[in-house]
Amino acid sequence: MASNEIIQHDDGYLSKTPIFKFILISCMFPLWGCAASLNDILIAQFKSVFTLSDFATALVQSAFYGGYFLISIPAAQIIKRTNYKTGILIGLAFYIIGCTLFFPASTMATYTMFLFAVFGIAIGLGFLETSCNTYSTMLGPKDKATLRLNISQTFYPIGAITGILLGKYLIFQEGESLKNQMQNLSGDALHAFKLEALQFTLEPYKVIIGILVVVFIIALLTKLPTCKAKENSNSATKVGFGETIAYLLTNKRFMAGILTEFLYVGMQVAVWSFTIRLALDLDHTLNERDASNFMVASFVCFFIGKFVANILMTKFAVNKVMIAYSIIGIILVCYIAFVPNFSAIYAAIATSILMGPGWATIYSETIKEAKPQYKETAGAICVMAIVGAAVVPAIQGLLSDSLGSLQLSFIINAACFAAIGIFFFNKLKTE
Repeated sequence: MASNEIIQHDDGYLSKTPIFKFILISCMFPLWGCAASLNDILIAQFKSVFTLSDFATALVQSAFYGGYFLISIPAAQIIKRTNYKTGILIGLAFYIIGCTLFFPASTMATYTMFLFAVFGIAIGLGFLETSCNTYSTMLGPKDKATLRLNISQTFYPIGAITGILLGKYLIFQEGESLKNQMQNLSGDALHAFKLEALQFTLEPYKVIIGILVVVFIIALLTKLPTCKAKENSNSATKVGFGETIAYLLTNKRFMAGILTEFLYVGMQVAVWSFTIRLALDLDHTLNERDASNFMVASFVCFFIGKFVANILMTKFAVNKVMIAYSIIGIILVCYIAFVPNFSAIYAAIATSILMGPGWATIYSETIKEAKPQYKETAGAICVMAIVGAAVVPAIQGLLSDSLGSLQLSFIINAACFAAIGIFFFNKLKTE
């Protein structure tokens, strides 16, 4: 047997990581990062064009992450019956379809149709994330699973930054903010201006469709390991869906991880959703294109946070790193909420550093609590926890509308950071 041959163990993990295939899977992560960050652009655009409340603008995230919630279990069942590659290809196909729905949406010019297009994209991304997050942890030795997923997730900010830049230069235009420009228009002129603004939303999705087609072809032609537990091994026996759900729901450590993931994703999306809006509120001389620079900076900080965390986790316990990140995160969010000047924006940007390792670490630590035969469904439930991004931003939007202060509404994210810290503190005590 050749020394460099990769062996798949009975629990599905590989003896060593196939580098090209791991890179290919990691390159899927920027794809949903791009879509997610474009939502932040859409929220700012739709706020003005459709004259929406903060709660109504948050429905973009509700449609997006609600799609994740609904499709994750069906996606997991398809993966369980087939393989991770099938789930990836289905996800890419639905992603392409969702992007094409922006064309009729821009013509119909209704907020509901845009939400439907966003929901369509989310169906594809639900398949992709359900497949790739778990698959990344499986592509190598089990003891390096958390590190592998953190490395894959490091690719995410690349997509997020790309999405913001596409939105900045293809959706947002030069000149005054949309709100200021529309104040001087009325009647047919105002209607024509809004239609033109909506047409700009098509441009980034044309680019994304081209990229997705290329990635789909590469994934289709690449032979990928199954990384699935053997049903006839001692580590995994064939189990039904009902038994799997019953097991996972009664697994307290697993469910604690799910709740933590729910709150983490909700916090991440809430902070990013309202950063551009907060900048525009604090400095009325800014337009949307200029304010989007703060989101670029946020995603750069997010990348830095992931990179630094990867290094720290090779030297210190994962739990200790995450507790420290959570404590600093609480301090920064309180600064955003209570310091009434533009420096709050810089605190919002810095908060992204503390969110860097969140998703990947919570996901990997949670999935470890499930036995091998339950992995696919456990991964799907972890992805379903993304629905927190449909809930927390909406709550923050309601809080902003009721308080009359977008800035004060950021305080809800401090509670989410606290919950993350408590989760890892309990793990530290237990382990």
